[in-house]
Amino acid sequence: MTEPSAVPRQHYVQCLSPSGLHRMAYTEWGDPANPRVLVCVHGLTRSGRDFDRLAAALSGTYRVVCPDVVGRGLSSWLVDPRGYGVAQYVADMVTLIARTGVEQVDWFGTSMGGLIGMALAGLPDAPIGRMLLNDIGPHIEPAALGRIGEYVGQDQRFGSLQEGIDNAALLAASFGPLTAQEWREINTPLLHEVDGAWRYRYDPRISEGFKGVTPEQNEQGEQFLWRSFAAFKGPVLAVRGALSDLLSRETVARMVETGQQVSSVEIAGVGHAPAFLSADQIEIARRFFDGGPVGGS
Repeated sequence: MTEPSAVPRQHYVQCLSPSGLHRMAYTEWGDPANPRVLVCVHGLTRSGRDFDRLAAALSGTYRVVCPDVVGRGLSSWLVDPRGYGVAQYVADMVTLIARTGVEQVDWFGTSMGGLIGMALAGLPDAPIGRMLLNDIGPHIEPAALGRIGEYVGQDQRFGSLQEGIDNAALLAASFGPLTAQEWREINTPLLHEVDGAWRYRYDPRISEGFKGVTPEQNEQGEQFLWRSFAAFKGPVLAVRGALSDLLSRETVARMVETGQQVSSVEIAGVGHAPAFLSADQIEIARRFFDGGPVGGS
């Protein structure tokens, strides 16, 4: 075990889509020669910098890689917004994992990051060993989809950085009772100044694919994820925020029943999704990735 690294390294990897090439940004923590790699993937409108505290805490045992999914953070925007979807994100992650030079990685996926992880993990010869799914499963509650659809894709502009930080905190209030400093820490990377106004870094067009999905396509996508989830042979930890409107207890119970090595834990006092900034939440992840018990089912 090496000493935890408090300083991330910024990198980029070139990826391919049907409309051309794009760059995916990622931060990396820990020993770059460490063969034990943890990939942490964020939610729909967030960034890889959500994982700074978790990555620093685990960087003594892992090389931690935290990408900005295409269209977010410091990554490129796709030429064709129809490409924003799990298939493209999985392809990009395969490219990223190949860049690490290792055969297998562990996976921490929050919300959308968990969907990407499930889709990848169910493929033959998938390169995922252990997988933590943070407040996400194959089934997403319709009410949560409606809530998310109300704000995704709005090209908002703010008069100051703090105004943008506060707006992002309002949208992510269910993360839990974070301090003003913690909100500033995870929300500042989401914003940049353009022509005298502060705006979100993510491409507003990510909402085009999100909002254009039919009920039939949703059902097909959910069934695909259940099959992928059931096919994954590695250990899974399903984490649920006790107040989550996105991941129900019933879905978690089905995941434990249908998966091959699935345990679960529920975090009190938070909704969608636990931020994993606090020491007790980080300890849940540490114990799971070290192969120890974490409580719950």
